[in-house]
Amino acid sequence: MLDKKVRPTLKSISQLTGLAVPTVSRALGNAPDISKTTRQRVQKVAKEIGYVPNRAGVRLRTGRSYVVSLVLSTETDVMNLTAKLINSIASGLRGTRYNLTITPVLPDEDPLVIIESIVQNQAADVIILNQTQPDDPRIAYLKSQNFPFVTHGRTGIEDRHDYFDFDNRVCAALAVERMAARGRKNLLLLAPPANQFYASEMIAGATEAADRLNVALSLMENVTSDSASEEIIQALKSYLSAEDGHADGVICGSSTSCMASVAAVEDLGLVVGSDIDLFSKEAVPFLKRFRKGILTFYEDVSEAGAFLAKAAVRRVEQPDEQPMQKVAVPSD
Repeated sequence: MLDKKVRPTLKSISQLTGLAVPTVSRALGNAPDISKTTRQRVQKVAKEIGYVPNRAGVRLRTGRSYVVSLVLSTETDVMNLTAKLINSIASGLRGTRYNLTITPVLPDEDPLVIIESIVQNQAADVIILNQTQPDDPRIAYLKSQNFPFVTHGRTGIEDRHDYFDFDNRVCAALAVERMAARGRKNLLLLAPPANQFYASEMIAGATEAADRLNVALSLMENVTSDSASEEIIQALKSYLSAEDGHADGVICGSSTSCMASVAAVEDLGLVVGSDIDLFSKEAVPFLKRFRKGILTFYEDVSEAGAFLAKAAVRRVEQPDEQPMQKVAVPSD
């Protein structure tokens, strides 16, 4: 009988199952050379006695923390893809020995400092980054430290690394094509912040399509798709009310900026889908329920999270393998 006052250990499970401690350890880690029956029996006993791995001990034995750190900005809005991304990465890690931690980056913090802290304190085995930048300094640092990482988004850095991205260039081009097919001639692009890689992709895709289809395209100034909703509303109302602000279609870089654009348009007495078209990609299909006239493409964040989780584990376990890379194509 185990003393309930003593914290359960691998040895405790070994005593209860009659298995050697190394076998117990491998079974808890879902090692493929341990039979499914044995893994299930060991994990059942571990759960019954309340066994929790001692992370410090694990690191001493293996040199690993078995932690995947997802680094996220706290500036993102509540209606974006963050919650779905977290859920899909956590689901992708289920059944592995790796645990997901969320590392927030506050608005007044330097993202590079956060990355340096994780690396220097050995707080994780691998980092997942998003909001990637062209020539991203975080990635330059991680490469200099030979520290494993994967990214949600490309970076423009020539050196190859693991990433999953959504084809924002194609998405923006298709948005222009759909609006042009509906007779729209004067489009406005509410793009992401210029320091993010996908901003240049959206601008390039929309510009190329507009030139090809002989459609006027302007870039919204002073605000981005990441700006506060009230800022977007006021800026768009000012633009559409100006004498030269004759946009009949607005391409938005996010669902939240699209909703703010709806508010601006309706404040001016215009009807979405009739007087003016609005377009956005979305990770959660709700915009058409919000306003049926909104044009959308679906971004499958569940696929992204599953891919990133697999790539993160692979980068730690098989560091010499070629990077996993995928660019998802937009769909209705």
